[in-house]
Amino acid sequence: MTAMSVGLALIGLLIAGLLAWIGLTLSRRKAADNSSAQLKAAQLETAQLEAAQLEAAQLTAGAKSAAELVRRQAEEEAAVLRTRAEAAEQRSEEIRRSAEDRASEVRRDAEQRASDVRREAEAEAQSIRDDLREQRLEMERRDHRLTEREERADEQHRAMEERHTQLTAQLAELEERKKEIKDLEDERRRILEGVANLTTEQARAELVASIEDEAKRHAHTIVREIERQAQDEGEIKARKIITGAVQRLASEQTSESVVSVVHLPSDDMKGRIIGREGRNIRSFEQTTGVNLIIDDTPEAVLLSCFDPVRRETARLTLDSLVLDGRIHPSRIEEIYERSKGEVAELCQRAAEDAMADVGITDLHPELVRTMGLLRYRTSYGQNVLKHLIESAHIAGMMAAELGLDPKLCKRGAFLHDIGKALTHESEGSHAIVGAELARKYGENDDVVHCIEAHHNEVEVRTVEAVLTQAADAVSGGRPGARRESLEAYVQRLERLEEIAMHHDGVEKVFAMQAGREIRVMVLPDAVDDIAAQVMARDIAKQVEEELTYPGQIRVTVVRESRATEVAK
Repeated sequence: MTAMSVGLALIGLLIAGLLAWIGLTLSRRKAADNSSAQLKAAQLETAQLEAAQLEAAQLTAGAKSAAELVRRQAEEEAAVLRTRAEAAEQRSEEIRRSAEDRASEVRRDAEQRASDVRREAEAEAQSIRDDLREQRLEMERRDHRLTEREERADEQHRAMEERHTQLTAQLAELEERKKEIKDLEDERRRILEGVANLTTEQARAELVASIEDEAKRHAHTIVREIERQAQDEGEIKARKIITGAVQRLASEQTSESVVSVVHLPSDDMKGRIIGREGRNIRSFEQTTGVNLIIDDTPEAVLLSCFDPVRRETARLTLDSLVLDGRIHPSRIEEIYERSKGEVAELCQRAAEDAMADVGITDLHPELVRTMGLLRYRTSYGQNVLKHLIESAHIAGMMAAELGLDPKLCKRGAFLHDIGKALTHESEGSHAIVGAELARKYGENDDVVHCIEAHHNEVEVRTVEAVLTQAADAVSGGRPGARRESLEAYVQRLERLEEIAMHHDGVEKVFAMQAGREIRVMVLPDAVDDIAAQVMARDIAKQVEEELTYPGQIRVTVVRESRATEVAK
């Protein structure tokens, strides 16, 4: 057992020596400084190994062959490891060269960037220096200007002090002169009173009496001259005064109706009016030019259109279709053409009846046709044709009372709103359009002037035109002639009072005569006479800008001042 253990130990020593030799070979570059010591150790171990081999050769031949085999394997592995070490060395050399190249490139880039940054920093520093220089110059200029302003201010202050001193001296001098003048006036008054043997009050009373007598004589002369002129021009002035007063009696109001209701025998008729896929209602609207509104209203439909003649034609057409029962596109066109003829006949008959009522028989046929169209037009809820008949009668009666030509005034009042039938066809107001139409068909110049001036769009030049305005206002302003919704009426009155109450010094406000006059009660201590006039003008202007109203609204500002004392 001891010999075997020694043999195994020797074999282990042999294997360890071989492994040490292999490790020495692989690490020869890293352990160059220790190579001598290792060599000596290896030689010592080799000597021991040889001694051990001699002893081992005697014990076993198998161990020698095994050791030889291990040695050869170790040499082969060492060769392989050496080859790999050489390859690794070459690879490390390549990596080193690549790293050196990369470091060189990075160094060049860093130098280039450092150069660029240095140049940018120098440029920015130069810019900052320039800005600082400009700011320093600007501050110097500002300091210079401030210094100049302070100097000028000091000069002005000194000048003002000197001026104040001068003014103080002048005021003192003026006070002295006023005192001297007052003393002189008192002295003169005493001298005059002594010479005339009258006091100042007595002299003033005599002067006032003489001036009063002279004024009375002059006023009497003026009155006689006015009376003489009034006798000469009395008739003309009376006509103008009367017609001007009549003109201000009434004014217009506004509303409009653009819808007609057609009653149906049953709600089933609505489906027949609409037709398959709505073809009947589309054909009806395209043919008549009127919107047909079918809603939830039982047994009724609505026709909507601004043209009253077209709306009336459509109503007659729909009534005939409902009565006939056959409703289709071709039938609609046929009934519409027949209804147009009926409406034209009705308009012609209405115009002829109106002319016969007024007593006019020689109107141009085109004017008669146009006048008939007004049968279906309303103005603020009042039928225009009936309004023209009323206006003609009123104008004729006023003309007879004033000694004017009733026929001329009737004709002007009868035709004054004829332009309302053509407003949608021609540009301009109905007064101007109607005047052009009357002039085109040979009407008298006075009649044309009555038409174009009845809304003051043209300056009124004749008494007949004033009577036309008055007749128009009287016909439209009579109770029940024209309508206005109660809600709009109340809102207008409230807004009128609100506008007036917003002014300073107003105590009470009353809207009178159905909103045609505002009476404003002001505090006499806060508002004087001139301020009252200004307030009335401001209120009227604000009403014109903010409200829509018929005719005119009078603004009256009342300022009452009372002084009361008690006699004891």
